[in-house]
Amino acid sequence: MTNLEIYNRAFLTNFPVKEEELVTMKYLTYSKWESVRHMALISDLEEAFDIMLSTQDLLDFSSYVKGKEVLKRYGVEIEA
Repeated sequence: MTNLEIYNRAFLTNFPVKEEELVTMKYLTYSKWESVRHMALISDLEEAFDIMLSTQDLLDFSSYVKGKEVLKRYGVEIEA
């Protein structure tokens, strides 16, 4: 499984959306993406990629697109 597939699977597991909707998702502007689901998403990604995000990176992880940038800081490349 590619990093993109793993990344998408984490979102699709935590949010009831279609894969083509992911690129438009933003924290707190999508009604289902609230704090509890945010932490569940982060936990799934940390486990999948064997990383531990800093508090600042948790805050910076504000959209599907921004999340890719955050993970890149940890050496996780997610190609489109």
